[in-house]
Amino acid sequence: MNNKIEMKDVLKELQIEDVNHGICTGTTWKETNGNIIESFSPSDGERIAGVKLGTKDDYREVVKTAKGAFESWKMVPAPKRGEIVRQIGLELRKYKEPLGKLVSYEMGKILQEGLGEVQEMIDICDFAVGQSRQLYGFTMNSEREKHRMYDQYHPLGIVGVVSAFNFPVAVWAWNAMIALVAGDVVIWKPSSKVALCGVAVHKIIAGVLQKNNVPEGVVNLVVADSKELGNEFFSNKDVPLISFTGSTPIGKMVSRLVAERLGRSILELGGNNAIIITPNANIEMALRAVVFGAVGTCGQRCTSTRRIIVHDSIYEDFKQRLVNIYTKLPIGHALDSKTLVGPLTDKGAVQNFLDAIEKVKAEGGKIIVGGEVLEGEGFESGCFVTPCIAEVENHYEIVQQETFAPLLYMIRYSELDEAIAIHNDVPQGLSSAIFSTNMLETETFISQSGSDCGIANINIGTSGAEIGGAFGGEKETGGGRESGSDAWKAYMRRQTNTINYGTELPLAQGIEFDV
Repeated sequence: MNNKIEMKDVLKELQIEDVNHGICTGTTWKETNGNIIESFSPSDGERIAGVKLGTKDDYREVVKTAKGAFESWKMVPAPKRGEIVRQIGLELRKYKEPLGKLVSYEMGKILQEGLGEVQEMIDICDFAVGQSRQLYGFTMNSEREKHRMYDQYHPLGIVGVVSAFNFPVAVWAWNAMIALVAGDVVIWKPSSKVALCGVAVHKIIAGVLQKNNVPEGVVNLVVADSKELGNEFFSNKDVPLISFTGSTPIGKMVSRLVAERLGRSILELGGNNAIIITPNANIEMALRAVVFGAVGTCGQRCTSTRRIIVHDSIYEDFKQRLVNIYTKLPIGHALDSKTLVGPLTDKGAVQNFLDAIEKVKAEGGKIIVGGEVLEGEGFESGCFVTPCIAEVENHYEIVQQETFAPLLYMIRYSELDEAIAIHNDVPQGLSSAIFSTNMLETETFISQSGSDCGIANINIGTSGAEIGGAFGGEKETGGGRESGSDAWKAYMRRQTNTINYGTELPLAQGIEFDV
């Protein structure tokens, strides 16, 4: 089927209109006075649809509605909140294919990744349903007779979710589904580059909210210009938790604004992820992991592989085999089933890619494959590039930065301690990996003297985390954790309770205070 005709059917199924409202409080779409932003596909440059932006006044009205909704939502038993999340997961299953296609078409990631992103949403719904019956606290022994101590977790309030363009829907789900079972309400500000995905998600879940009589204001969407909204979202004391996914410079600003009001923040910022490849590696597995990690989503994942640190003894052979693969990568339209590398998200990203390559050359690095902008039939949007590999030294200024594009750096090492030192010697600390069948090497890598990242993998790549584990990183990656494990605790307030079931009033630490 022609991609243009196919997308017309997809938009109809997702109820995406020519111009869509950008403000929703669950089932109610608000008429706004904001400007209209147009969404264009990086795959073919075609206009998809428009979204009418919300204003600062619209945002304030949403916050007011959300505050009111929290008062009733927090009193709903957690398993019943989980039941609504379960139904949201079922509804997402019905729309997995059309929503996955919209994600691919609007953002640029290939269809398999678009479908995979929607599957992440479904998976986190399933996870959150189970979590709704396990918002548990510990019981502690008291030093005082006939006393019992325990801790419990209560709903926090409004959770503000700011998501980036590279994962238009999954990051919202990681946060929103956990927040909802925790008894919180959610305000989502998606990237304006992929605003249609946010509109589509809210239209998909509206029926579930309506059927279950979920109050208006529990699940909210605010598509707004950051210049119009300013920093009010981050500075607003009515929003106790901000979950922000984006660049490190903006993340630092967000952190400061939230901290100034003693609020909480979950920060998912930049990554400069590396894979160490030792002489004991399964080379075939390592090659596959490196290629997917480096060119998947056209290098626009926070977990994309940016650096590979390869042992001297296998360096030249690994490089040649990698180059051979790179020269044969199918590059094209995101919806083409044969495509493995889609476009960068826009021409600005293309320019950043080219600028980084020039900096590599200026600092003494060597480009060994790729680095061109593709033109001609099928590449009219100007957003297609050939994935690039460069031989560099880790201390280069450009290597110390995150370039959100398919630019992979190759670095040599001789001893494992040297490789780990190189690996850790960057400001970021998100995802990491080692390929080796030697237990001493792999155990060292995940020990306290190994990787300093929030994610450390053995014999799998840096990209493609499962929702069951807590996701996030250290250093300039921000320190936040989302998704699985016990990340749910960040969305709740902790309370320690002590109960005296005796008739005396002993004090702790043996203090005597008689009156």
